[in-house]
Amino acid sequence: MFSVIALAAVSFANAQDQVGFAKGDLFLTGSLGYSTEKIGDLKNDELFIAPAVGYFVSENIAVGARVGYGTSTITDETTGADIDSNTLTFSGFGRYYTTPAANFSFFVEAAAGYNSIEIADAKSNGFNIGIAPGINYFLAKNFSIEATVGVLGYSTIKPDADGAESTDTFQLGLDATNLTFGLNYRF
Repeated sequence: MFSVIALAAVSFANAQDQVGFAKGDLFLTGSLGYSTEKIGDLKNDELFIAPAVGYFVSENIAVGARVGYGTSTITDETTGADIDSNTLTFSGFGRYYTTPAANFSFFVEAAAGYNSIEIADAKSNGFNIGIAPGINYFLAKNFSIEATVGVLGYSTIKPDADGAESTDTFQLGLDATNLTFGLNYRF
């Protein structure tokens, strides 16, 4: 009798849909990031949203594309003056997941993209590359949450003006200024 119950339990468990990612899975994700930074009398508040689509080309590797929009306000707390900016990004990414078929997995994302920034009437364009660690947790068969924290990256931005020089930035940090959260839907 115990053997029949055990066999039924194992069969039932195997019949359930597996959570986690597998080769051939397509997923939609959306990330939302907020950061605030204060240097002297200047305060920068930034909000960024970036929907993306990804595809698992192997058991551990996913590739995808992302479109992002960000808005930023720099406030001079002495004068109360604000400078607003808007950013549009297009990027491709690759991810390596440590245990994609499990409920919980760490991943590392490498990305490269194009940026267009508008501050008042001035426009700038550039590109960026970066690597960020992240975690993914499945809440249900098709839904998971993810978070990335920190970045190792490089970016360059050049204003669209004659004689303008580019601004190059190298970034390394594992702090809350580069914290993003996302919700994934797996097809």
